[in-house]
Amino acid sequence: MKKHSARVAPLSACNSPVLTLTKVEGEDHIRDSVVGPTDTQAAGVVAGAESSSSKRKLHCCIRVTTVQVSKALWGVAMVMCVCCSWAGSTQLAKLTFKQFDAPFTLTWFATSWNSLFFPLYYIGHLCKSPERQTPRQRFRECSRFFGDDGLTPKVFFTKVAPFGLLWILTNYLYLQALRKINTTDASALFCCNKAFVFLLSWIVLRDRFMGVRIVAAILAIAGIVMMTYADGFHSHSVIGITLVVASASMSALYKVLFKMVLGSAKFGEAALFLSIVGSANFVFISFVPLILYFTHVEYIDSPGEIPWACFCGVAGLMFAFNVLLNFGVAITYPTLISLGIVLSVPVNAMVDLHTCEINFNTVRLIAVFIICLGFLMLLLPEDWDQCIIQLSTKLRKRDEPAEGSAEAGATTGLNWRGRARTSMSTFAH
Repeated sequence: MKKHSARVAPLSACNSPVLTLTKVEGEDHIRDSVVGPTDTQAAGVVAGAESSSSKRKLHCCIRVTTVQVSKALWGVAMVMCVCCSWAGSTQLAKLTFKQFDAPFTLTWFATSWNSLFFPLYYIGHLCKSPERQTPRQRFRECSRFFGDDGLTPKVFFTKVAPFGLLWILTNYLYLQALRKINTTDASALFCCNKAFVFLLSWIVLRDRFMGVRIVAAILAIAGIVMMTYADGFHSHSVIGITLVVASASMSALYKVLFKMVLGSAKFGEAALFLSIVGSANFVFISFVPLILYFTHVEYIDSPGEIPWACFCGVAGLMFAFNVLLNFGVAITYPTLISLGIVLSVPVNAMVDLHTCEINFNTVRLIAVFIICLGFLMLLLPEDWDQCIIQLSTKLRKRDEPAEGSAEAGATTGLNWRGRARTSMSTFAH
């Protein structure tokens, strides 16, 4: 039980208002059940208990509402930051390739920045945690995520290296696609990874079947076909669309395999994992950009001509995007974070409309719309249909209790008939 509690520790901050409210309600029920020795004392005790109970409930409601409003405001800020970081990295990468056409070198450079995850997490640990640990102690504790023996060479090559390759493939294929198609199409098509995650989870992880998500997956596939048709099946556009779809597939495979092999991770464990991926990329993949340079595949005359400002800008924006995506759930709702990704599509469209020649024909607009619609449908919770039924039931019954309370003010017999009518109408519905 102790180990399970540690596993869900990151969500304790979100659940703390609910726990506090439950505790106060329990105390109120205990206080309401107090019985005094005389009727007068009992009346006084009951009145005092009801007064303190109402005050506590009001205080807790205000507290919960304040926390929810705070999370919603943080969510709005998070949506803007996710949208700007993802759209900004896409646009800046497109601009970088006009000066230095090196998608793999840019992928390697940006992935190496992941090594900063754990140091930044440790700084936050020193600022927030009451029990401060040394970097080695924190590293050993987070390494238990990989098993009782921690991070061993066997664990690295079996549980870390494959995810590092999937990470590099996801980013490399996406950057390669930006050389072929515009940023609007690329960002819209990448939203299909949500549908691929659902399909893989349904097949591999045996997740719950949901009809609305099947419809969303069909919309995503239809959007891909329509996007291909929008440019008349030209070779460049077909290759670019294929690369983005492959990138979205690698991203979905990464997420599903991570869930299947490693399960869920706490913030420190996720930061350590991403830092290991970035460090391993810097150490073991550095020879690939060198080979591409000497074979003139990704060649530039001198290192001084490399647009370092653009390189650092793309890497910094991608790093910020991954930080927000992985750790933003600590301060807001995950659904709001996902909205930032789909909102990057109209942002990229506005930029493309003013910076490049893009033909927003009817087919392209419909394709972008149905892909985004499918993405939003996949954000619906599993019990969305029950929530709608309960909400509609409450709306239908809103006027009935008011009529019953008005009749209850007359006599006891009228009150009984009002209740009977209410129960009969509820049964009829």
